[in-house]
Amino acid sequence: MEKNQMIAVCGLNCSECDIFRASNNPEIAQRIVNWFKEERHIDVKIEDIHCLGCREDRTKHWSPDCWILRCCVDEKGLEFCYQCEDFPCEKLSEWAKKNKKYEEALNRLKEMGKRQ
Repeated sequence: MEKNQMIAVCGLNCSECDIFRASNNPEIAQRIVNWFKEERHIDVKIEDIHCLGCREDRTKHWSPDCWILRCCVDEKGLEFCYQCEDFPCEKLSEWAKKNKKYEEALNRLKEMGKRQ
């Protein structure tokens, strides 16, 4: 993958994502399966813990129905959210408030936009 392909449409860094890394690491995948069982009381199979990134086969994407992916890529035909005339939209800004990694992703997108 090229460097920019490791950054998701939303700005998350795929190489830091456990689900992305679990595709090639059964220990990480098992840890995620255990987390779902203990924290969410959901049984998932180890083979379900995989993602090749936003730009790959959606059947191998952790969240093929991701609202950000649908909006940015499917509806607007963009590569990254920062390319949108509404960036950062209210929905993306609210998403970023939910988690430090999401906030970092939004900031990464802002930086990418400044370089364009």
